Amino acid sequence: MRRKYYVLDVFSDRALSGNPLAAMVDCDGLETEAMQKIAAEFNLSETIFILAPRDPVNTARLRIFTPQAELPFAGHPTVGGAILVAELRAAALLRAQDLRVVLEENIGTITCTVSHRPNSARRAHFIMPKLPARIGLPQDKDRLAAALGLNAAEIGFDRHVPTVYSAGLPFTFVPIINRAALARAKPRLDLFDLAFGSGAPGAAYLYTRETVDEAHDFHARMFAPSWGVSEDPATGAAAAAFTGVLMAFEKVPDGSHALAIEQGYELGRPSLITLTLDVEQSVLVEASIGGAAVIVAEGTLDL
Repeated sequence: MRRKYYVLDVFSDRALSGNPLAAMVDCDGLETEAMQKIAAEFNLSETIFILAPRDPVNTARLRIFTPQAELPFAGHPTVGGAILVAELRAAALLRAQDLRVVLEENIGTITCTVSHRPNSARRAHFIMPKLPARIGLPQDKDRLAAALGLNAAEIGFDRHVPTVYSAGLPFTFVPIINRAALARAKPRLDLFDLAFGSGAPGAAYLYTRETVDEAHDFHARMFAPSWGVSEDPATGAAAAAFTGVLMAFEKVPDGSHALAIEQGYELGRPSLITLTLDVEQSVLVEASIGGAAVIVAEGTLDL
């Protein structure tokens, strides 16, 4: 049977940058085992399977797989999935007005807003389904540094120290003193699982305040070898959890704040994630993740 798929570059407004995403749209009859094998075949950070929603009031249901595991939630599949669904179902309307796309994921229902104006990239943003929570403390700096091929003195800046947060998917957040040190980071697979875990979190999100583009706020890298992701060009789920890091270590005043996180430069796939925080009485009450995406390929799988 021939099944249709698309490939999108997400968190970028141009092709061959950002984070690639495979999206299967002909999913009738596919079992979980088959979905996992297809994700391994594409061998991208994530592959999504777009299904009919369980609740007909919603737009679609997404299942998200890395090459080795299913995820309850992820950022670039949500952004890319919302854009693809809107484009396939209402392309003409999308060029005239923003569209609301409601996606069912294993974490819950996620509301997305998609736009596509003439001579501009398709864009989407979504309200985070869960606010971030600190879920534990990581290993000491010496062990983290050794697993990343760095010196312990290169970990930490200002008030930032390593911590573990989740907004649906857990990450160990490791602040790095500067971009030069971040560029040198190279996970040691013999030490990585001991420092970061082989299950949850199992993923290291490194960040620094030094950026390539001075208009951006943070520069990041993400490694998750136990998920089958040696390095991710852009990690929306980590950016979502990063809102907890910001609230813990930055002095975020009341109001609405937009930040830009650059990622993927070390892979030659520059990506840009927009992160918006709404703060009231020093408490994070809502946050959203957004970015652009480009449809770069379509085809069929013979299964």
